[in-house]
Amino acid sequence: MKETIVKKTKYFEGLGRRKRAIARVRVQSDITDISVNNFDYTKYFPTELMREVVMAPFNKLKIIGKFGATVKVNGGGLVSQSEAIKLGMARALVELNPDYRVKLSRLGYLRRDPREKERKKYGLKRARKAPQWGKR
Repeated sequence: MKETIVKKTKYFEGLGRRKRAIARVRVQSDITDISVNNFDYTKYFPTELMREVVMAPFNKLKIIGKFGATVKVNGGGLVSQSEAIKLGMARALVELNPDYRVKLSRLGYLRRDPREKERKKYGLKRARKAPQWGKR
């Protein structure tokens, strides 16, 4: 009987949210690139600012090239997706090495931004905008 060799890869997972975007991030040491929804992150995010937001935890900890990540993200727009990935990466890196917590929390990378769109109310045009009132 032939034995099959299964390569076990250890990964550390983090969940990030921003507005309606939810990102599941897996940080691994055996890969060095970052893929978002099976695309390279440079192809997925069109602007340099979004790419910098995604790479911010790696850049601040100076561990570029030592770890890679696979990300599944859905919901929201591209900006909120990139910020959700940043939070998920920071949480996964803290799980990888608890010593990173101090620096990442000082930078504000472990804090979720709670702002979301307010729901529309009945009788109004938007969340708070009322129709124009006319006496006659």
